[in-house]
Amino acid sequence: MSQSYNSIKPNVIDDEMLQKAVEERLPEDIGKLAKREGIDFKDVTELQLSFRNILQIDNLWQFENLTKLQLDNNIIEKIEALESLVHLVWLDLSFNNIEVIEGLDTLVKLQDLSLYNNRISKIEHMDTLQELQIFSIGKNNLTALEDVVYLRRFKKLRTLNLTGNPFCEEEQYVLFVVAHIPDLVYLDFKLVSDTTRELAVSKYHYLIDPLEHEEAQALAQLEEKLAKQKELEYHKTAFVEYLNGSFLFDSLYAEDTEAAKLAYLPGVDDLLQAYRKDFVSVCENLFNYGLKEYEKREAEVSEFYKGLHEALTANQQEGRKIILDFENRNKERLDEIHHATSYNIAESKRAEYNEDILQLSETLMTLEMQTVDQLEELIKDFEKNIAVIASTFIENVKGMMAQCRDLENRHHEKLLEISINTLEKSVKNELDEDLPDDVRELLVDKTTLVNMVNTSHNVHLLKIDMRECDILSNTYRWQASVTGKAFQNEIDRNRNRVKEIFQYIDNLQEQLDSIELLEPPE
Repeated sequence: MSQSYNSIKPNVIDDEMLQKAVEERLPEDIGKLAKREGIDFKDVTELQLSFRNILQIDNLWQFENLTKLQLDNNIIEKIEALESLVHLVWLDLSFNNIEVIEGLDTLVKLQDLSLYNNRISKIEHMDTLQELQIFSIGKNNLTALEDVVYLRRFKKLRTLNLTGNPFCEEEQYVLFVVAHIPDLVYLDFKLVSDTTRELAVSKYHYLIDPLEHEEAQALAQLEEKLAKQKELEYHKTAFVEYLNGSFLFDSLYAEDTEAAKLAYLPGVDDLLQAYRKDFVSVCENLFNYGLKEYEKREAEVSEFYKGLHEALTANQQEGRKIILDFENRNKERLDEIHHATSYNIAESKRAEYNEDILQLSETLMTLEMQTVDQLEELIKDFEKNIAVIASTFIENVKGMMAQCRDLENRHHEKLLEISINTLEKSVKNELDEDLPDDVRELLVDKTTLVNMVNTSHNVHLLKIDMRECDILSNTYRWQASVTGKAFQNEIDRNRNRVKEIFQYIDNLQEQLDSIELLEPPE
């Protein structure tokens, strides 16, 4: 089936082998040139390394734009070192000694994969190959027909070769494969007929129906997950992620084991539930406000770029009109110079045309300076508007986060009061409630109890402060980014426009200077 290297000297994929392989694929004249000047492996899209006694895949990271790779008829034992070949579409690893399918995770563009004639016993580790259309894994060691079910995940798979595997000897092999891969067009080099497809569906519907149900559920779960991720990204752009619910409140107590113990004290549970309700209400108000402010920010940015586009369009139209008027006169001017009856007349016309070019340059530059002034005013107004939007948002966020701190402070005061009262009752043996042992251990020393409650309180305040800091930092970064981008875009635009004007004027000047005049009079 596959090759042994006991009697063969293995080769390694070194630079010399790669250089030779690339040169062999080039036309003779180009190949000679390539030998002299060298070849940049980044430019190579196809590479053939067949029949070279290669034992280990290596040194291919340089071929980052490779789309087709042939490694067939070698003595390769392991699929590896292909992770950088992310543009690979066609891969041939047939006639090797490979035992496990692996190392293909990054090859997400792969459409055609051949593992024919190897030592593979299981179809696995191919989940990322969602573009796979042609797959050949014939003449391997596949014994479990159920392995074929794995291939259902490849929705674009149309051509499959399994011939020569042990499970192909099973009587219902063809029907089983066709039933489980319903969109298959070719199986083992033969067209799948409608009759075969109907028989397969009829015979194995009892297996397929549950599979389709499971897949539908999995798809629905995936779509729900993706929708939640998309929604979360939207919330992040509004700087209010995880504020639509009890996420922040729960985080206050996530690692606070002492607070969990205090919850057993009489009256604390009701106190905590009331605190939670009020805290979550403030968070949801902040969340809804954040979404509205995000839409306001987006609208302001959109309106600015709309105005910018209108101003630039007007400028471009005016510039084109000026140039068109000039070029309409341009041909006439050149004809006058070419057909002048004397050197003096030609020189006079040439001087006039040169003056026209200078005037055109001045007009275009004046128009550009007017545009710069106009856009500068637009950007300054935009910067002011963004500053107002950001500062208003920041002040309101601070106000709402202050409400959260106030709620925490009030809760802390009441919790401290309950804790001390419970401690005093416990000392006097007046405590009726049956508390867990680890809670009773807290009711021994007032100083220890107060310190514990205060520590829990400080941790809660710190987490509230950190969440507020995140929102404010994101807002400041957005403000700096959106205004900085507007200024930088204008700098780049102006620089490019001035360069265009200079190049255009230089071309006109060169065209004028290239005109040969009559010989000047002696």
